[in-house]
Amino acid sequence: MCRHLGYLGTAVPVAELLYDPPHSLVRQSYAPADMRGGGTVNVDGFGVGWYAPDGSAVRYRRAGPIWADENLESVTRASPSGAVLAAVRSGTVGMPIVETACAPFTDGTWLFSHNGRIADWPGSVADLAGSLPVTDLLTLDAPTDAALLWALVRTRLAAGRHPTAVLADVVSEVAAAAPGSRLNLLLTNGTVLVGTTWTHSLWVRSTPDSVALASEPWDTDERWREIPGGSVVTVAAHPSTVDIRPIGPRGRTGNP
Repeated sequence: MCRHLGYLGTAVPVAELLYDPPHSLVRQSYAPADMRGGGTVNVDGFGVGWYAPDGSAVRYRRAGPIWADENLESVTRASPSGAVLAAVRSGTVGMPIVETACAPFTDGTWLFSHNGRIADWPGSVADLAGSLPVTDLLTLDAPTDAALLWALVRTRLAAGRHPTAVLADVVSEVAAAAPGSRLNLLLTNGTVLVGTTWTHSLWVRSTPDSVALASEPWDTDERWREIPGGSVVTVAAHPSTVDIRPIGPRGRTGNP
Protein backbone atom coordinates (compact mmCIF):
# COMPACT_ATOMS: atom_id res chain seq x y z
CA MET A 1 0.00 0.00 0.00
CA CYS A 2 2.44 2.66 -1.28
CA ARG A 3 5.96 3.53 -0.21
CA HIS A 4 7.12 7.02 0.65
CA LEU A 5 10.11 8.95 1.95
CA GLY A 6 11.01 12.35 3.30
CA TYR A 7 14.44 13.97 3.51
CA LEU A 8 15.83 17.10 5.19
CA GLY A 9 19.49 18.07 5.14
CA THR A 10 22.36 19.06 2.93
CA ALA A 11 21.14 19.73 -0.60
CA VAL A 12 21.61 16.74 -2.91
CA PRO A 13 20.32 15.98 -6.42
CA VAL A 14 16.82 14.61 -5.88
CA ALA A 15 17.67 11.63 -8.09
CA GLU A 16 20.24 10.49 -5.50
CA LEU A 17 17.34 9.65 -3.19
CA LEU A 18 15.09 8.13 -5.86
CA TYR A 19 17.50 6.07 -7.96
CA ASP A 20 20.92 5.61 -6.39
CA PRO A 21 20.49 3.62 -3.13
CA PRO A 22 20.53 -0.20 -3.40
CA HIS A 23 16.91 -0.34 -2.15
CA SER A 24 15.82 2.92 -3.74
CA LEU A 25 12.26 4.16 -4.01
CA VAL A 26 12.32 3.10 -7.66
CA ARG A 27 13.21 -0.45 -6.60
CA GLN A 28 10.55 -0.36 -3.88
CA SER A 29 7.97 0.29 -6.59
CA TYR A 30 8.48 -3.21 -8.01
CA ALA A 31 10.26 -5.08 -5.19
CA PRO A 32 9.13 -3.71 -1.81
CA ALA A 33 10.34 -5.60 1.24
CA ASP A 34 7.63 -4.89 3.83
CA MET A 35 4.15 -4.46 2.36
CA ARG A 36 1.44 -4.92 4.97
CA GLY A 37 -2.29 -5.31 4.58
CA GLY A 38 -2.39 -6.20 0.90
CA GLY A 39 -0.64 -5.22 -2.29
CA THR A 40 2.58 -6.50 -3.82
CA VAL A 41 3.85 -3.68 -6.05
CA ASN A 42 3.52 0.10 -6.22
CA VAL A 43 2.92 0.86 -9.88
CA ASP A 44 -0.26 2.97 -9.90
CA GLY A 45 1.55 6.29 -10.03
CA PHE A 46 4.22 8.29 -8.27
CA GLY A 47 5.08 11.81 -7.21
CA VAL A 48 8.10 13.77 -6.07
CA GLY A 49 8.18 17.14 -4.33
CA TRP A 50 11.19 19.32 -3.59
CA TYR A 51 12.10 22.98 -3.14
CA ALA A 52 13.55 25.48 -5.61
CA PRO A 53 16.33 27.90 -4.56
CA ASP A 54 13.70 30.56 -3.81
CA GLY A 55 11.98 28.17 -1.36
CA SER A 56 8.94 27.45 -3.51
CA ALA A 57 7.69 23.88 -3.71
CA VAL A 58 8.10 21.94 -6.97
CA ARG A 59 6.01 18.85 -7.75
CA TYR A 60 6.33 16.18 -10.45
CA ARG A 61 3.75 13.37 -10.55
CA ARG A 62 2.41 10.87 -13.06
CA ALA A 63 -0.14 8.03 -13.09
CA GLY A 64 2.21 5.30 -14.39
CA PRO A 65 5.07 3.30 -12.84
CA ILE A 66 7.99 5.45 -11.72
CA TRP A 67 10.50 3.35 -13.70
CA ALA A 68 8.62 4.00 -16.96
CA ASP A 69 8.93 7.77 -16.85
CA GLU A 70 11.43 8.95 -19.46
CA ASN A 71 12.06 12.38 -17.95
CA LEU A 72 12.06 11.97 -14.18
CA GLU A 73 15.68 10.93 -13.71
CA SER A 74 17.14 13.70 -15.86
CA VAL A 75 14.92 16.34 -14.26
CA THR A 76 15.70 15.26 -10.71
CA ARG A 77 19.40 14.67 -11.43
CA ALA A 78 19.59 18.38 -12.31
CA SER A 79 17.55 19.50 -9.27
CA PRO A 80 19.41 19.73 -5.96
CA SER A 81 17.31 20.24 -2.86
CA GLY A 82 17.66 20.10 0.90
CA ALA A 83 14.11 18.85 1.37
CA VAL A 84 12.32 16.11 -0.56
CA LEU A 85 9.07 14.15 -0.22
CA ALA A 86 8.38 11.32 -2.66
CA ALA A 87 5.94 8.42 -3.00
CA VAL A 88 5.09 5.47 -5.22
CA ARG A 89 1.43 4.42 -5.23
CA SER A 90 -0.43 1.15 -4.91
CA GLY A 91 -4.01 2.17 -5.58
CA THR A 92 -6.82 0.85 -3.40
CA VAL A 93 -9.46 -1.17 -5.25
CA GLY A 94 -12.23 1.14 -6.40
CA MET A 95 -10.14 4.30 -6.39
CA PRO A 96 -9.07 5.98 -9.64
CA ILE A 97 -5.65 5.53 -11.21
CA VAL A 98 -5.09 9.14 -12.21
CA GLU A 99 -2.28 11.65 -11.82
CA THR A 100 -4.24 13.82 -9.41
CA ALA A 101 -4.58 10.88 -6.98
CA CYS A 102 -0.79 10.65 -6.59
CA ALA A 103 1.10 12.17 -3.67
CA PRO A 104 2.53 14.54 -2.82
CA PHE A 105 -0.47 16.79 -2.43
CA THR A 106 0.51 20.43 -2.12
CA ASP A 107 -0.60 23.79 -0.79
CA GLY A 108 1.92 26.63 -0.73
CA THR A 109 5.12 25.15 0.69
CA TRP A 110 3.40 22.11 2.22
CA LEU A 111 3.86 18.62 0.74
CA PHE A 112 1.80 15.65 1.99
CA SER A 113 1.68 11.89 1.44
CA HIS A 114 -0.43 8.99 2.73
CA ASN A 115 0.60 5.33 2.88
CA GLY A 116 -2.38 3.12 3.71
CA ARG A 117 -6.15 3.21 3.37
CA ILE A 118 -9.25 4.34 5.23
CA ALA A 119 -11.35 1.32 6.18
CA ASP A 120 -14.96 1.16 4.95
CA TRP A 121 -14.42 4.13 2.67
CA PRO A 122 -16.25 6.42 2.15
CA GLY A 123 -19.11 5.97 4.59
CA SER A 124 -16.93 5.61 7.68
CA VAL A 125 -15.60 9.17 7.39
CA ALA A 126 -18.69 10.90 6.02
CA ASP A 127 -19.14 12.89 9.22
CA LEU A 128 -15.50 14.01 9.21
CA ALA A 129 -15.79 15.01 5.58
CA GLY A 130 -18.94 16.94 6.43
CA SER A 131 -16.99 19.03 8.93
CA LEU A 132 -14.91 20.52 6.11
CA PRO A 133 -15.82 23.70 4.24
CA VAL A 134 -17.81 22.84 1.12
CA THR A 135 -15.19 24.48 -1.09
CA ASP A 136 -12.55 22.11 0.28
CA LEU A 137 -14.67 19.11 -0.70
CA LEU A 138 -15.38 20.55 -4.14
CA THR A 139 -11.68 21.10 -4.80
CA LEU A 140 -10.29 17.72 -3.71
CA ASP A 141 -7.50 16.58 -6.03
CA ALA A 142 -9.27 13.24 -6.51
CA PRO A 143 -12.14 11.20 -4.98
CA THR A 144 -9.74 9.21 -2.78
CA ASP A 145 -9.07 8.67 0.90
CA ALA A 146 -5.62 10.28 0.61
CA ALA A 147 -7.08 13.45 -0.89
CA LEU A 148 -9.63 13.67 1.93
CA LEU A 149 -6.90 13.17 4.53
CA TRP A 150 -4.99 16.02 2.91
CA ALA A 151 -8.07 18.26 3.12
CA LEU A 152 -8.42 17.46 6.83
CA VAL A 153 -4.73 18.22 7.39
CA ARG A 154 -4.70 21.37 5.25
CA THR A 155 -7.70 22.90 7.04
CA ARG A 156 -5.99 22.49 10.40
CA LEU A 157 -2.69 23.87 9.13
CA ALA A 158 -4.52 26.92 7.76
CA ALA A 159 -5.90 27.51 11.26
CA GLY A 160 -2.31 27.89 12.51
CA ARG A 161 -1.97 24.60 14.35
CA HIS A 162 1.40 22.89 14.82
CA PRO A 163 1.99 20.22 12.14
CA THR A 164 2.81 17.55 14.73
CA ALA A 165 -0.50 18.08 16.52
CA VAL A 166 -2.33 18.24 13.18
CA LEU A 167 -1.14 14.82 12.00
CA ALA A 168 -1.69 13.22 15.41
CA ASP A 169 -5.24 14.56 15.60
CA VAL A 170 -6.16 13.54 12.07
CA VAL A 171 -4.85 10.01 12.59
CA SER A 172 -6.65 9.68 15.92
CA GLU A 173 -9.96 11.01 14.58
CA VAL A 174 -9.92 8.91 11.42
CA ALA A 175 -8.86 5.77 13.32
CA ALA A 176 -11.78 6.27 15.72
CA ALA A 177 -14.25 6.78 12.88
CA ALA A 178 -12.85 3.99 10.71
CA PRO A 179 -11.26 1.23 12.84
CA GLY A 180 -8.77 -0.87 10.93
CA SER A 181 -7.51 2.04 8.86
CA ARG A 182 -3.85 2.27 7.92
CA LEU A 183 -2.63 5.81 8.36
CA ASN A 184 1.04 6.46 7.75
CA LEU A 185 1.33 10.13 6.83
CA LEU A 186 4.24 12.38 5.83
CA LEU A 187 4.17 16.19 5.86
CA THR A 188 6.86 18.80 5.25
CA ASN A 189 7.20 22.50 4.52
CA GLY A 190 10.91 22.23 3.72
CA THR A 191 11.98 23.05 7.27
CA VAL A 192 10.22 20.47 9.43
CA LEU A 193 9.22 16.91 8.49
CA VAL A 194 6.49 15.05 10.39
CA GLY A 195 5.38 11.44 9.99
CA THR A 196 2.97 8.99 11.59
CA THR A 197 3.00 5.22 11.97
CA TRP A 198 -0.39 3.52 12.09
CA THR A 199 -0.07 -0.13 10.94
CA HIS A 200 2.55 0.33 8.20
CA SER A 201 6.29 0.55 8.78
CA LEU A 202 8.27 3.78 9.04
CA TRP A 203 11.99 4.15 9.63
CA VAL A 204 14.19 7.10 10.58
CA ARG A 205 17.87 7.74 9.90
CA SER A 206 19.72 10.68 11.44
CA THR A 207 23.23 11.71 10.39
CA PRO A 208 25.28 14.86 11.06
CA ASP A 209 24.17 16.23 7.67
CA SER A 210 20.61 14.99 7.26
CA VAL A 211 17.59 13.21 8.63
CA ALA A 212 15.23 10.95 6.68
CA LEU A 213 11.96 9.10 7.13
CA ALA A 214 11.10 6.17 4.87
CA SER A 215 8.67 3.27 4.62
CA GLU A 216 11.70 1.01 4.17
CA PRO A 217 15.43 1.67 4.69
CA TRP A 218 16.99 2.39 1.31
CA ASP A 219 20.39 1.01 2.29
CA THR A 220 22.11 -1.03 5.01
CA ASP A 221 23.25 1.95 7.09
CA GLU A 222 23.11 0.81 10.73
CA ARG A 223 21.70 4.18 11.78
CA TRP A 224 18.25 3.28 10.44
CA ARG A 225 15.80 2.48 13.27
CA GLU A 226 12.15 1.52 13.06
CA ILE A 227 9.65 3.88 14.63
CA PRO A 228 7.15 2.20 16.99
CA GLY A 229 3.60 1.80 15.72
CA GLY A 230 1.08 4.38 16.86
CA SER A 231 3.62 7.20 16.89
CA VAL A 232 4.10 10.66 15.47
CA VAL A 233 7.68 11.65 14.67
CA THR A 234 8.96 15.17 14.08
CA VAL A 235 12.39 15.71 12.57
CA ALA A 236 14.51 18.68 11.55
CA ALA A 237 17.98 19.21 10.13
CA HIS A 238 20.89 21.57 10.92
CA PRO A 239 21.24 20.16 13.53
CA SER A 240 19.50 16.82 13.03
CA THR A 241 16.80 16.25 15.62
CA VAL A 242 14.29 13.42 16.03
CA ASP A 243 11.30 13.55 18.39
CA ILE A 244 9.02 10.49 18.65
CA ARG A 245 5.79 10.54 20.67
CA PRO A 246 2.87 8.11 21.03
CA ILE A 247 -0.43 9.19 19.52
CA GLY A 248 -2.87 9.31 22.42
CA PRO A 249 -6.65 9.77 22.63
CA ARG A 250 -7.86 12.44 20.20
CA GLY A 251 -4.27 12.82 19.02
CA ARG A 252 -2.89 13.96 22.38
CA THR A 253 0.93 13.87 22.26
CA GLY A 254 1.98 16.50 24.75
CA ASN A 255 3.36 19.85 23.65
CA PRO A 256 5.53 19.43 20.53
